[in-house]
Amino acid sequence: MRTGWADTERDGLEPGPQAPYAAKRRKTLSAAFPGERLVIPSGKIKTRSNDTDYPFRAACDYVYLTGDQSENGVLVLEPKADGGHDAAVYLLPRSSREDGSFWLDYQGELWVGRRNSLVEAAALLGLETRDSRTVTDALSAAVVATPGVTTRILRGTDTELDTLLAVLDTSWHGDHAAARDAELQVFLHGMRLVKDEWEIEQLRKACNATTTGFQDVVRELAQAVATSERWIEGTFFRRARVDGNDVGYGSICAAGPHATTMHWVRNDGAVRPGELLLLDAGVETDTLYTADVTRTLPINGRFDEVQRKIYQAVYDAQEAGIAAVQAGGRFRDFHEAAQRTLAERLVEWGFLEGPAERAFELGLHRRYTLTGTGHMLGLDVHDCASARVEDYVDATLVPGMVLTVEPGLYFQPDDLTVPEEFRGIGVRIEDDILVTADGPENLSAGLPRSIAQIEAWMAELAG
Repeated sequence: MRTGWADTERDGLEPGPQAPYAAKRRKTLSAAFPGERLVIPSGKIKTRSNDTDYPFRAACDYVYLTGDQSENGVLVLEPKADGGHDAAVYLLPRSSREDGSFWLDYQGELWVGRRNSLVEAAALLGLETRDSRTVTDALSAAVVATPGVTTRILRGTDTELDTLLAVLDTSWHGDHAAARDAELQVFLHGMRLVKDEWEIEQLRKACNATTTGFQDVVRELAQAVATSERWIEGTFFRRARVDGNDVGYGSICAAGPHATTMHWVRNDGAVRPGELLLLDAGVETDTLYTADVTRTLPINGRFDEVQRKIYQAVYDAQEAGIAAVQAGGRFRDFHEAAQRTLAERLVEWGFLEGPAERAFELGLHRRYTLTGTGHMLGLDVHDCASARVEDYVDATLVPGMVLTVEPGLYFQPDDLTVPEEFRGIGVRIEDDILVTADGPENLSAGLPRSIAQIEAWMAELAG
């Protein structure tokens, strides 16, 4: 078993397209934390049940800084005496046939497939690589040898390394140390708020694949009617796996009154002609950037009078929101523009007491709109969630930011404050918007939004 194997090492590899962008990001991070040791793990495989595991998905900040998606990876930025950092990524090497790990280890390559060698990974990532089985010893030696050097780690990603640093570094304990490490995550999420050109291209790909996935669903609505929402979920998931890595989040395939539940992911309900389907889904690319798109569709291909009335109100609100996504404007502007439009419509319908501005200021419309109107988008569907408030929700928009605009109206099945014909109807329209110097660019514009466009699109796909 140990002999008779060919040499499969790959030569002549070049850095991947993400490598120069990741290097620039590491340089920015290095400048922000001079003289400090920074540890960013990718995470470990997690058990699903007994001896089966969840599919591994590397931590976003690790991917952002390395371009690597391996489990058990650890990026370490070691401070240099003359300034700056030496960066190295610790990775699992190829399985050995000499010691039998190739076939004996549950994560051996016989079981899970070939890994890059450390030499191959170094070439592809443009980054020094080391054996991840040595990372605990290396960190231990470095911490002990440099007691005056602060070590920050992205906590909660690799509990083994968290525990190691807690033992080695007495300053690691307490609120001060936790806040110190949290600053690392906050800074990284702040970095990720503005996307570079490579990231924007990944988001374009995610939106294009998502458009195709929505088309697939519409073509198969008859099968969904014959089965359940699960057919819709499976149809979109197939596209996500063919054109990307996975879905970026649990798909919301909410038919009928399920559309009034904000995160309906059970997807086990009936799909009935005459009702609406709220489909909130996004393809995650092979580089882990995700789209986040919602369309609310008439299952039989035509909106009825009440559905049309509600949908048009949400469409008008989204139009107002998208128009407010302007470089130099506030992040909150698009939310307020959309919500004001919905408050006006709710007053017009007699569901709220006017005037509309008063209803908006008091937040009376929130009974029916429920949530905010959007969020940042990127490696995470709710991207940059740990960024400082002043850099995110209180910030000024700048070119390169990508966010969702997703107003909605949700009339609960048991809400006695609205006419019976409105109850059980939920409508959301969501698109992914790039901030540019010339105004908002809708990255998901490949999907129709208006009532006329949707009805014509569905008729075309059904034919």
